[in-house]
Amino acid sequence: MRNKPDHYSKKAKEQGYQARSVFKLEEIQNRHTVLRPGIKVLDLGAAPGSWSTYSLKKIGPKGFLVAVDLKPVDLPPKLKENYKVIQGSFKFQGVIEQIREIAPYNLIMSDAAPSTTGDRFVDTCRSFELARLVLDLAKEYLIKGGDCIMKIFQGGDEREILMEMKNIFENAKAFKPKSCRSESYETYFVGKNFKG
Repeated sequence: MRNKPDHYSKKAKEQGYQARSVFKLEEIQNRHTVLRPGIKVLDLGAAPGSWSTYSLKKIGPKGFLVAVDLKPVDLPPKLKENYKVIQGSFKFQGVIEQIREIAPYNLIMSDAAPSTTGDRFVDTCRSFELARLVLDLAKEYLIKGGDCIMKIFQGGDEREILMEMKNIFENAKAFKPKSCRSESYETYFVGKNFKG
C-alpha cells in the first residue's frame, strides 16, 4: 500500500529529512556531482523541503539556495542567511521576477510533480508542461557550465525534452534512482555543463 512508510521513508525521518525524495537527489549527486560548496541553487517545486535541506548541507555557508513552491517549504532556521523561500508558482511572472533578481544559478533542479488525476495520459502531459517550464528557466538563468536536474513522468513526449537538453548541455541523460517507488513511472533528466 502506497501510504505505508517504506525503508526510505523511515530512513529520511531518522536522518531529519522532510521526505523520502531526498535519497533520489543523493543518488543523483553520487552519480553526477551537481552540488558543490559555494554554488547558487534554484530548487523548483521545493516543498516539503528535503532536496533544499540536503543541498544546503552540500553547498555550505558560502553557497545560496532559492526554494520555490506553492506550498510552504520547511527549512532549518539556523541556515536562514543561506536561502530564500518564494511561495508561489514558478509559472507566474511575479515569482519569475523574484527568481531573476537572484540569478544566475549554477544549478537549477526540480522534483516538481503535477497534481495527479490517475489518468496516465493527463498526468504525463502535465508533467511534460512542468518540465518545459523548468527547461525554459534553465535556458534563461543558468550560468555557462551550469547543471539542471528535473523529474518527468515517462510515457508521454519526454524524449522531446531530453533531446533539447542534449542540444543545450554538453551532456544530458535520463537517470532513474533506485529509491524511486517500484510502481512509479517517474524518471530524472540530468543536464551537465550548460553551453550558454
